[in-house]
Amino acid sequence: MVKHIVCIKFKPGIAESEIAELTKSLGALPPKIPEIRSFEFGPDILRTERSFDFALVASYEDVEALKRYQVHPDHLPVLAKVRNSPKRSWLWISRSRGPLKWATEIRRL
Repeated sequence: MVKHIVCIKFKPGIAESEIAELTKSLGALPPKIPEIRSFEFGPDILRTERSFDFALVASYEDVEALKRYQVHPDHLPVLAKVRNSPKRSWLWISRSRGPLKWATEIRRL
């Protein structure tokens, strides 16, 4: 199983409608892309200065499934929205570890 995590820090003043549109676009992907095993996303609830504003955590069967997702024609327009959004920064990581090892690694941060 491969976990794929994306975190976005938007620029101040981003319109709530832009975040709502991103949320809607992401929500439409799982039924269209069979490679997605799990797909969770949404805004940060703490909204601290050091928090990222929005995150996505997705699971795929293996690296090849993640690669197919990345170039899937339904994913590409959503990726373009993220790339073109008014953001200060974003990061992403893809890991191939089991749930227990992953949780242990997160606790050590």
